[in-house]
Amino acid sequence: MKILVAVKRVVDYAVKVRVRPDRTGVETANVKMSMNPFCEIAVEEALRLREAGAAAEVVAATIGPTQSTDTLRTALAMGADRAVHVLHDPDPARPLLPLAVAKILRAVALQEKPGLVILGKQAIDDDCNQTGQMLAGLLQWPQGTFSSKHGFETQPAKICNFAKHNEGKI
Repeated sequence: MKILVAVKRVVDYAVKVRVRPDRTGVETANVKMSMNPFCEIAVEEALRLREAGAAAEVVAATIGPTQSTDTLRTALAMGADRAVHVLHDPDPARPLLPLAVAKILRAVALQEKPGLVILGKQAIDDDCNQTGQMLAGLLQWPQGTFSSKHGFETQPAKICNFAKHNEGKI
């Protein structure tokens, strides 16, 4: 089985963000960017599944500008087998919204034909948590969300959002 993992480039979680002077968003010029922490968890989970023998290949995919290749390199360094980069030059006046991302990921999934798609539970930049659910709806695939433990009996769910939770703690 092939696993497709969506990864997103965001402002690094350790960076103190600044609002643009015109108050239209967050200042991203000359700011350290990295892979969304929840996407890192998704990649780690896909790699665990591959190591357990449940998957043969892990493919990381991202949508973004040329600089997003750094995010894909991180996924490859973690152990992903391949990476897919859908180039998109951001326009601050017209940001790439979750539905558009889901439609692009749908096209990637139809081309790659994975047995499972894993996304992080949400992005730390917009906190939307919408792309996975929209992707499952567009593909008409079943989904599991906010999974902290999982197992496959006969057929795995097609779309999963993974998050690490401390059992019994908030």
